[in-house]
Amino acid sequence: MFNKILVAVENTDMGKQVFGRSLSLATSTNAELLLLHVISPFDEDYVSAGEMETQSSYGTSQVHSVEYYVGKWNALKQEGIDFLTLLANQAIAEGVTADFTQELGDPSRLICEIARSWNADLIVLGRRGLHGLSEFFLGSVSNYVLHHAPCSVLTVQGIIPATPETTVTASTI
Repeated sequence: MFNKILVAVENTDMGKQVFGRSLSLATSTNAELLLLHVISPFDEDYVSAGEMETQSSYGTSQVHSVEYYVGKWNALKQEGIDFLTLLANQAIAEGVTADFTQELGDPSRLICEIARSWNADLIVLGRRGLHGLSEFFLGSVSNYVLHHAPCSVLTVQGIIPATPETTVTASTI
């Protein structure tokens, strides 16, 4: 059925759900996993150069700002690697062949490019359930991947917060 499953994960509850579903699928189909974490400039955790202090254009303040920025950037990258290592080790403990990679850029395009170059049979990724203006302004990685992937795509639905229109109460039943 599936031999090579690309798993797009992030260090969130959704990412852990995506990994769990992927691991179950890989175990049952004897597939190998490639875990992918993308550091995106659009994520809130991304460290931008604009965050550096600009107190003074002279002196040691700028040097400390650059050191701070580089330190934050290295910590962000290491956090991703640590998360991927943990997941890969869990998969290996379950008898599943697993490898990982971390990339910087647009998650939508990178997921499709890596799936194509790795010859993935399936991409597994999360879906946050954005719609309307939220999806328009923030974009939808899962929507892009569904329309541009070179293989099958499995989206894992995130928990959609209840709104007054969708909440059913005992008085309405």
